[in-house]
Amino acid sequence: MRGFSLLFLLLGLLFADSVSELQSKLDNLNKKLEKNDSVWLQKYKNFEDYGKISLEIAKIQDNLKKLDGNSLEANTLKHSLQALQHQEKLLESYKTNPFKGLVEKPAITNVPNINNPLAIVTGLSYIKAMRAKLTTLQQHQKVLQQIIANINERLEILQELRALDSKKWETSLYQEKVKKIEFKSAQNLLNASLDAYVKDMEETTQNIKAQIKDQLFKLLYVLLIACASIVLAWVLKHLSHKYLYNDERAYTINKAINFINANVVVLIFLFAYLENVSYLVTMLGFVGAGFAIAMRDLFMSMLGWLTMILKGSVHVGDRIKVSKDGNTYVGDVLDISMLYITLFEDVTLTTYLKNNGRAGRIVFIPNNCIFNGLLTNYSHLGLKTVWDSLDFFLTFDSNHERAKEIATQIATECSKDYSQTTATQLAKMRTKYALRTIETAPKVFYMAEKEGMRLYVSYLTNAYATLTLRSTISTAIVQAFLKTHDVFLSPALKEAQEKQEQEVQEKQVQEVQEKQEKQEKQGD
Repeated sequence: MRGFSLLFLLLGLLFADSVSELQSKLDNLNKKLEKNDSVWLQKYKNFEDYGKISLEIAKIQDNLKKLDGNSLEANTLKHSLQALQHQEKLLESYKTNPFKGLVEKPAITNVPNINNPLAIVTGLSYIKAMRAKLTTLQQHQKVLQQIIANINERLEILQELRALDSKKWETSLYQEKVKKIEFKSAQNLLNASLDAYVKDMEETTQNIKAQIKDQLFKLLYVLLIACASIVLAWVLKHLSHKYLYNDERAYTINKAINFINANVVVLIFLFAYLENVSYLVTMLGFVGAGFAIAMRDLFMSMLGWLTMILKGSVHVGDRIKVSKDGNTYVGDVLDISMLYITLFEDVTLTTYLKNNGRAGRIVFIPNNCIFNGLLTNYSHLGLKTVWDSLDFFLTFDSNHERAKEIATQIATECSKDYSQTTATQLAKMRTKYALRTIETAPKVFYMAEKEGMRLYVSYLTNAYATLTLRSTISTAIVQAFLKTHDVFLSPALKEAQEKQEQEVQEKQVQEVQEKQEKQEKQGD
């Protein structure tokens, strides 16, 4: 009898050690799962919590049916029921399928259409995004495999514990089997979604890469055509410099080549990557109309440039005079761009009469000045001379005929070369303009005024050096008059000239002020 007791005691100790060891392993696995803060476990825990809350709500509702609605216990249960119903509503998405967001195949939507080089970046980004989704799915799969492995270990331990004590561990074993079924089902769905997504991703990636390859080849062809256009333009400009000895014509041709080449390159890219050309024409029509209204001056300048290039009214190197808004500039044209005429202001009579002796400035004149301003070309079609005039104030008792002879003789002698050159150039211009008479000899005539007789002397001079000949003729005529006993210069000349210049300046200032007031009224 004592032997049976010892045997029973020994078996009890062995049973206790086995249970303790198994419980220790189970606790370690539970701690391991708790440390693995996985989204799978969190979602399953929410799923379990929803089930527990639903059972608790059903239990409270049954108790409320048995209790008096006004009792303290019933009120307490009602408050508990409201709290549980609020929690149930928050966890409602975990009612049936807790792993829905983790096992569904990511949708491949809005696949970019690679129809231009800029879309290549979009295509590569899309491929990168698909691969990122694949990596996320693979990570979910790996974590799920680890969780299922831990569940299998727990099942083995629980089965051993149930064998030792079936009543105590039966419920835990059942719950663990249910958990395994849920996770195993999720694993099957995830594997199916992963396989389907890999196939769809590979197909989409191949299509995008094929489109990228086509666009790269297309871009290469377009660049080759554009480069060929640029090389052709360079060759044409080189030939123009080599075979055209007229620098002005070569400059104009180079400008035209650059403009045409730029437009050709733009059209090459537009027609290469624009799918609907009629849409482009319509769009350009509306945009052009809007810009024409909003940027009138800009378009007028471009139209002015086109007019000057096609008509040839102004060329680089011409001596021109521009008057606008009360300002006057005289100088040589350095460049004609699509928006501006670049003018180098020279020292002329205008410098002293209107610009306070200032010159040498680089003036940028909008091309629209040929439409809303006054532009004078002193050297149009090779005509390098202009008429210049001097005036001398003589007293009434002077020998006017003698003075006229002296002025005519000096002006003729000093300007004879320019008169001959002008006659030849005007004869050539008859092929384009209706020139009926060609008079190149100096012109001398009188005008009677209150203080005396004003003698006007007009002569032809170099358009680029008017002051030089003006100074020479002025000095020669004054010296000749001083040597002549019956020709007298009036002392009122200076006063009359100063008065005339003051009147002109006041008139210009008044015109500028009136124009500014008009612009301010239009702005208001």
